[in-house]
Amino acid sequence: MVIPIHDQNPLRRWPIVTWGLIGLNVVVFLTEPGVSHIGTTAGETVRAACHQLAYFDQHAAIPKELVHNRVLAPHGHVVDSVVGPARCPTVNEHGKSPALSVLESMFLHGGWLHLLGNMLFLLIFGNNVEDRMGRLKFLLFYLASGYVAAYGFAAGNASSTETLVGASGAIAGVLGAYLVMFPKARVTSLVPFLFFIPLRLPAWLVLGGWFALQALYTNGAGVADGAGVAYLAHVVGFVFGVVVALAFREHLVGHLSRYARDDVHRLSW
Repeated sequence: MVIPIHDQNPLRRWPIVTWGLIGLNVVVFLTEPGVSHIGTTAGETVRAACHQLAYFDQHAAIPKELVHNRVLAPHGHVVDSVVGPARCPTVNEHGKSPALSVLESMFLHGGWLHLLGNMLFLLIFGNNVEDRMGRLKFLLFYLASGYVAAYGFAAGNASSTETLVGASGAIAGVLGAYLVMFPKARVTSLVPFLFFIPLRLPAWLVLGGWFALQALYTNGAGVADGAGVAYLAHVVGFVFGVVVALAFREHLVGHLSRYARDDVHRLSW
């Protein structure tokens, strides 16, 4: 897998929505219990971990809840500590809406690497998709991608009670759209197996390779270690992005063709 760090794809206007989404993700992450409370003793560390898990249970999407559209029975967690496994208090998800939890999940992250990785992809690829779609349409597309990705994962893992957190599903939709819109754009990427040498690669290779890797992971594992990011959600979100971008392209071509016909008609008078 390569790590994209920049794309040679000029913008026509400032990507306000992309930067706004990045800012909102960072702010929400900084308010999460696991970030604001870093324990200094074994007991405090366990309490902080339990607090974060309870927070995710209350606000993050859970596949089984999405499938049945209702909150699960109260449940608890067991976390590791220096003195062995410790059981967290039972969590009651009072007032939780499974459908709304998908929206909340898009702005929750399991750690700094999870957050920074997602925001890097959104920054590089989101700005051009926003530029092409327009700000409002891009925002709606981004949110729709997140919902389709979450419910797509839930459909394939109906009995799972793992919390799904992160913007990965929505960003996967953005990547799919970018692939359709700018397949030949050059993306400067770091290649780990080449000692992180930066190479300028076509977007179709970078994003096509990323999608192929997610599809392979889907067959081997359901959820990334500890991050609550589902590989199947990546695949579903990416495919949704491709489909929407293709439809958007056909609409744009038809729109331009209609204007071209109108110009010809006006010239004939």
